[in-house]
Amino acid sequence: MITEGLHWARSGAFRGEPSTGHSPPAESSGGFTQLVHSGFAEAAQEHTVCKERHVAGSDGRNQTVMFETLEDWRDELERTKGNVKYKAVTTNEGYRVSEKLPLYFVVPICISEESILKYEGRGIPIWCWSCHNGAALLKMSAFPKEQDDSTSQMQKAFLDGIYKTISKPPYELLKLDDLSSSLPSLQDIQTAYTRFKQLFLIDNSTDFWATDVKWFSLLESTNWLEIIRKVLKKAIEVAECLEIQHTNVLLIEESATDLCCVISSLVQVMMDSHSRTKSGFQSLIQKEWVIGGHGFLDRCNHLHKSEKEEAPVFLLLLNCVWQLVQQYPPAFEFTETYLTVLSDSLYVPIFSTFFFNSQHQRDTNKSGESIKTQSGPFRFLTVWDWAVQFDPKAQAFLNNPLYAEKPKPDKSQRKTARFKHQRQLSLPLTPAKPSTKRGFFREETDHLIKNILGKRIGKFINSSDEAPNSLREFYDSWHSKPVDYHGLLLPRIDGPEIKVWAQRYLRWIPEAQLHGGGTIATAAKILDLMEEVQTLQVKMDEEHSQAVSGDVHSVPMLRNSARLSSLFPFALLQRQSVKPALPTSTWKDLEDEDDLVKRDDEFVDLSEDML
Repeated sequence: MITEGLHWARSGAFRGEPSTGHSPPAESSGGFTQLVHSGFAEAAQEHTVCKERHVAGSDGRNQTVMFETLEDWRDELERTKGNVKYKAVTTNEGYRVSEKLPLYFVVPICISEESILKYEGRGIPIWCWSCHNGAALLKMSAFPKEQDDSTSQMQKAFLDGIYKTISKPPYELLKLDDLSSSLPSLQDIQTAYTRFKQLFLIDNSTDFWATDVKWFSLLESTNWLEIIRKVLKKAIEVAECLEIQHTNVLLIEESATDLCCVISSLVQVMMDSHSRTKSGFQSLIQKEWVIGGHGFLDRCNHLHKSEKEEAPVFLLLLNCVWQLVQQYPPAFEFTETYLTVLSDSLYVPIFSTFFFNSQHQRDTNKSGESIKTQSGPFRFLTVWDWAVQFDPKAQAFLNNPLYAEKPKPDKSQRKTARFKHQRQLSLPLTPAKPSTKRGFFREETDHLIKNILGKRIGKFINSSDEAPNSLREFYDSWHSKPVDYHGLLLPRIDGPEIKVWAQRYLRWIPEAQLHGGGTIATAAKILDLMEEVQTLQVKMDEEHSQAVSGDVHSVPMLRNSARLSSLFPFALLQRQSVKPALPTSTWKDLEDEDDLVKRDDEFVDLSEDML
């Protein structure tokens, strides 16, 4: 069983989510202030938060970038080599453009300050990330659809001017992708997730075995896994445009703070190995979600004010990232346990990270006179300081001991490799093949014209203009090659590859536990083998022993894997599965096959093994 760190304050709520039994506050502002006072103030007196700009990791080296300063954005531009074509702007200082936008953000260099101010930031391409080949991922808040003709014409002319400006050299071709028409709506996502949650609200063994008979049909009817599949497919489409077509992708959404955040984050996790480290992933969440203006307060319905705005958008991202983590474990520095406790932290009100709708709302409540403590100025807690929630032993479960860390470049080869791009290419290191011929005459003509004129064509590509086989060819070609864990990662989305996040949704159901099995048993065996190899290495080279043997003992509780549950570290070690009071035909069939479910597992005290 995990230490007390993973056992806090989860009783009474559905797997880290708020229970429906809480009554909403009478007034929105009053409920908000009351929650801030009761949740934040006491914790702020007990703990000193790290620096505002960065939050150090447990090792003191890796840091989470908070993106609250102009320098943070400039550093990110420099890291991704996007500072040649894009610039960080201070136009919204004092929130004079919009309270929904962050203080600082990045736009194409050719965009003027007057354009940003004209429509309160709407219609302005905001930079998310740059690929190694120069193509960039952008997002834009769309104009309202229902307006009078004169206003619509003015806005259309404004957008046409913006598109023409950012489609000229040195910028790449531009593809527009309206996510409101290519992905499920927020209402559909909320409906699917509500149905999905009901599958795990089980009171007793009788209910469990009754639903087990028709589990797969019930699961399919929720449509939750299908939504995950569609989102992952969309991320693959965007990755293909950036990687293969060298095309800028502009994601468009009404507010650019929901599905835009999901797709932009997924693309970066898939294409940028830095986002697969713990500090890099946390910095990504800060950039795209916290500072990016995702409405956590409304989408999570923290105040239980209204269910109309509620939608599990951030949980959708974590579910998609989990698919990648379980498909390519060595590519991620963090574990599925990290994602599980991060999803739980979404509903812990002592942290400001996932509590506000925007940076403006956070800053307003931070500087408000009503939020002060007796010990001095009020300081918000950040969820990235994991020491607030977990002791060092519990934090070890957040780190992946099997992570294939990126090898450091050989100093002796640096001089001969200067001409190469400093960032590693995304595609697996295999011989380049000529691009397959596409069947649409329009695309072939465009390529021919570009070759004749020797310059790019300033045309806009819509997602509907793509060749239908292009994505499949890209997908199949990538999966036919060896995986480069530090390059591009494409999720497997065919058939049963999309799975249920068992550790998060089944951890409180004893009947779903598999003792001595599951991924935890596999990991334990691998760690035992690693320790044996490292022990031999120590004997061979005493001088190298300390550098090699650092990570093996980071997860001491994985000993005796035969005694652990497949849902470790959340599931109990003792299982209390009882034969249903009302036997079913399925139960009788199981009895004939030496059913293991009707046996109570032996209780084993692992307290000595944890010491």
